[in-house]
Amino acid sequence: MRTAYKCRAYPDPEQAAVFSRTFGCVRLVWNKTLTERHAAYHQRGQKTSYRQTDAALTAWKKTEDLAFLSEVSSVPLQQTLRHQHAAFANFFAGRAKYPRFKTRSSRQSAHYTRSAFRMKDGELSMAKTRAPLRFVWSFGDVEVSTLNPTMVVISRDPDGRWYVTFAVDTDAPDPMDEAGHAIGIDLGIKDFAVTSDGERIANPRHLERKARNLARYQRRMARRERGSANRRKAKAKVARAHRKVRNARNDFLHRVSTNLVRRADVIVIEDLAVANMVKNRKLARVISDAGWGEFRRQLEYKAERAGRTLVVIDRWYPSSKTCSACGHLLAELSLSTRHWTCPGCRTRHDRDINAAKNILAAGRAVAGHNPGDACGAGVRRQGSSLPQPALKQETRAVRRPA
Repeated sequence: MRTAYKCRAYPDPEQAAVFSRTFGCVRLVWNKTLTERHAAYHQRGQKTSYRQTDAALTAWKKTEDLAFLSEVSSVPLQQTLRHQHAAFANFFAGRAKYPRFKTRSSRQSAHYTRSAFRMKDGELSMAKTRAPLRFVWSFGDVEVSTLNPTMVVISRDPDGRWYVTFAVDTDAPDPMDEAGHAIGIDLGIKDFAVTSDGERIANPRHLERKARNLARYQRRMARRERGSANRRKAKAKVARAHRKVRNARNDFLHRVSTNLVRRADVIVIEDLAVANMVKNRKLARVISDAGWGEFRRQLEYKAERAGRTLVVIDRWYPSSKTCSACGHLLAELSLSTRHWTCPGCRTRHDRDINAAKNILAAGRAVAGHNPGDACGAGVRRQGSSLPQPALKQETRAVRRPA
């Protein structure tokens, strides 16, 4: 299993200069390769293979204009070609968008494989540099002197902070002990999540709390002359404000996802179309700030490591309009209606809690669990008026070994 450890790095001036040159070469190789690949396909109808891009890179190094590409390590440049080849494979398979050009104002990174670095006694030495790279190790359960990374990624954020990421192949951890519990989660905006147990997790709205400071920094940057040192300083302040929001959001999502994985053997969520939902200009900011996509990603890999079962039900399943007690399905239910009474059994429902209970019941049906496999009393429907099944379900289940 691949595990990554990301740490703050503090390169000396010589190392910072080498890495900055490497970032520039990586960016140039990516953009030039993307331009030629685009031209070959749209002008001549030819697809470009990785071998062709590799041969082109070798030819560029022999030219007078691009001879400086030989001054940096060749490994990050080769990795750039591999990443672009994988990006196009994902694009043609429908898993990703068309690859974009890299800019110098965004996050910069360079990937080094084993041949371009040396890790010995907890000291990291990178290609084309003299002294070991200084970094801060903050993972107390792992001894840095025993680390044997397969890849090292050097990166620099727009705010100027440097990071080093160690990719390590590790054994799969032992599954967690069974919790004897199952939980359904209904994601929202007012409350970040409502569980089938009736728990409400408040939405911290990190971006909204920092919006005033962020707007002030952006106004200051807009008044600076383009290309000036003052504009670069103002832009770094904007990047630092975004970094604080991003870190606070990630910390919140990690805490919530870890708590849910520890509490339940079966976790059920909806397959939300976040990319379509953010097209609503009135809700785009709050939906993006909630981080639903990142929350699902964290649940997926944490459930896999812990031996839990994560079930993702179809986004069109009418969880809010279905009575969790008798299964009666309403014809309509407006978004402004937060509570409603079932016409069939006269049960009073909280909209979000009722949806979470229905999500759990649908997930149990998808995962094929028997009623005794997990706890969650009061979720199983009684009566003849059952709702429509959750069609086109996507199940990500990790079975506990027998």
